[in-house]
Amino acid sequence: MSADIPAPAYKPPPRSQAAKSNRRQMLLFTVFTLVLSLATVWGGRILLKNSQTLTFAVGDANGDDAHFAARLAAVLKSTNSRLKLKIVNAGDAAKAVAQFDRRAADLVVLRTDAKVPPRARAIAILEHDVVLLLSPGAKKIKSFDDLKKIKKIAVWADGDNSVSFVRNIFGFTDSPDTAAKVQVAPPGSTLDKLFASGFGAVIAVAHTSKVMQDKSYEQLARKGGFTLNAIETAKALARRIPGISEETLSAGTISASPQVPDDDLDTIGLQWLLVAQSKMATSTATDLARVIYENHAELALDDGFASKIEPAETDKDAFIIAHQGAAEYINDDTKSFMDKYSDMMYLGAGALSVIGSIFAAIYTKITRVAPERAGELATELLSIGEKIEHAHSLDELDELQDQLEAILRGVIIGLRDGSISGDGLETFKLGYEFVRDDIAMRRDHLKRHAGDKVADDNLAVVKTARSA
Repeated sequence: MSADIPAPAYKPPPRSQAAKSNRRQMLLFTVFTLVLSLATVWGGRILLKNSQTLTFAVGDANGDDAHFAARLAAVLKSTNSRLKLKIVNAGDAAKAVAQFDRRAADLVVLRTDAKVPPRARAIAILEHDVVLLLSPGAKKIKSFDDLKKIKKIAVWADGDNSVSFVRNIFGFTDSPDTAAKVQVAPPGSTLDKLFASGFGAVIAVAHTSKVMQDKSYEQLARKGGFTLNAIETAKALARRIPGISEETLSAGTISASPQVPDDDLDTIGLQWLLVAQSKMATSTATDLARVIYENHAELALDDGFASKIEPAETDKDAFIIAHQGAAEYINDDTKSFMDKYSDMMYLGAGALSVIGSIFAAIYTKITRVAPERAGELATELLSIGEKIEHAHSLDELDELQDQLEAILRGVIIGLRDGSISGDGLETFKLGYEFVRDDIAMRRDHLKRHAGDKVADDNLAVVKTARSA
């Protein structure tokens, strides 16, 4: 290169071109890593939490169990539960229970006087049926012996199973005398009409919720039309006969004015239970119980059925023991946050590590603007060093000095912002010191020779003057 045309000063890559580009890439790769990790966790959660369809066997399509199943299906859908229901109409309650017993259904609603399948496990108590021993006017029935003396008794209930239940409980055998004495109330009967027909007692079996909503009791009570009698042996019956529960009717349950009963009254009853197969997964039963208990208001039917859903009995001696999943929810033994989401956290940590490593490799090997090695800049220094001997003036040396300092400034800035790496920094340092000292020596040389030249010029002027 000619000494008359100085090399352009070294210009380090601008910070925005290298460092900022690398920072922008690091930010983007970090965002991509987090987004893909979250997507992986979400996908894993979906795989681990697949939607599940449960078969719900119901009896009459217009029965309470069918309407409850429809409400439950709607609530599961509205709460975005992973559980879904397939409702199958079996025709009647007995067939629905039989279908459940054959494991053709996952869920069924049964009353505790039914033949309970051995694999049934309770999820929730939906309703109570209460037995009302009613007599006309002010006549009281104090015992079963008094009841048996009555010549004509009506069983006021829905379904043949309730009639069989009453006959078994009160000891009414299937003899011809009993058939004439104990009669099933005709459909659409009312209490006052039954008493007017000559029945000396009416044994009613009805949902507690419906009894509380039925205003006909209060209207008839104001006329003094009936007496509600206690069943004194309720506690003994509940202990002796499986499935029967001791029930207490609070004062004013049937009629508020006048109060019927006028004080707490003991009777017997039955429970309506939602039961599941014993082999249903614990997590499934827990999810189902959570939806039922946390949305009980939406599950209540218009006629009052399931308006006061209660937890299933978790005692080991319960008539139908609670499912383990339901019991965990009832007893608040469900998994803690760490137990419940530990699998997702481990999956997220693993995904974050793998995806982060992949993006780090891509950034390091492919997309990153690699910093220039300091040792490679020694070539620029040597180029300046080659021009020093061709510099014949202090101005030329000053320009080379400026180029040398520009390279040094560029290296310092590059080391700070990452556009230059420290590899070969010692080599660069030695080259810089060598060129710097060489420029200093050349500067001293030019200064000495500049003094000799001035002296020679003065001598020539003197000689010329003398010759003249």
